[in-house]
Amino acid sequence: MGLFKRNPFGHILFIKKWLIRILGAMTHRRYRGFNELQIEGSEIIKTLPDTNVLFISNHQTYFADVVAMFHVFNASLSGRQDTIKNIGYLWQPKMNIYYVAAKETMQAGLLPRILAYVGAITVERTWRAKGVDVTEKREVNPNDTENIRIALEDGWVITFPQGTTKSFKPVRKGTAHIIKQHKPIVIPIVIDGFRRSFDKKGLRMKKKNILQSFIIKEPLDIDYENDTIEEIVEKVEYAIEQHPSFLKVIPAEVIKAEEELNEMRRWSYKATENES
Repeated sequence: MGLFKRNPFGHILFIKKWLIRILGAMTHRRYRGFNELQIEGSEIIKTLPDTNVLFISNHQTYFADVVAMFHVFNASLSGRQDTIKNIGYLWQPKMNIYYVAAKETMQAGLLPRILAYVGAITVERTWRAKGVDVTEKREVNPNDTENIRIALEDGWVITFPQGTTKSFKPVRKGTAHIIKQHKPIVIPIVIDGFRRSFDKKGLRMKKKNILQSFIIKEPLDIDYENDTIEEIVEKVEYAIEQHPSFLKVIPAEVIKAEEELNEMRRWSYKATENES
């Protein structure tokens, strides 16, 4: 790699690589140490092509979710299955991973600007501004969708199709348009535990000994030619487990059993930590 080689967005890859290494080292214990990241399905990552892959996920914090994805993807590519043990996987990270983020979020301070250099594709929100829902429809900036196209042609793109960290909000149709137009391989990811572990921005740890789950699913089955935008939206909502049907009432005994299981996992994790 040339010292001043740049990606399609003008970022110097040498600088980007060192930022990934440094930020990865600083955040590793947030997912393996203070809290435990339980990963499923990471064997799928190694089977993917180098470009035109779109990861879709539910969203719980501004930054901790995508940082975890950088850890999991690079660990998986280096041969670690369902674990981020041994941070050496970040020495030669995958350099063409991008993520879609709101421009106003990535410009709010020095640290977000540094994180943006790692791979943010900043977009203008058409539905929210400064944390408030916008009732008047605004036009989508064509430069935003063009940048996503460029990123897909260069590598992998992570997007959070609900456009918010709130659960069970509708999936934005823009994601479906991107899928239908550019025909990427679509990989759903479902995360949990991040909202309990971190503050809303995902920069400050809120609680320790939280079991964070990270499930990578098989590629979404999409008929790019015949599926409608509405059908793709529905498939995305089901895939990331944010369809309204997931809000159905759960029997009290099931909730109690799940809480007992989580408590067992938490104490099992603490016991393992103490032994080490």
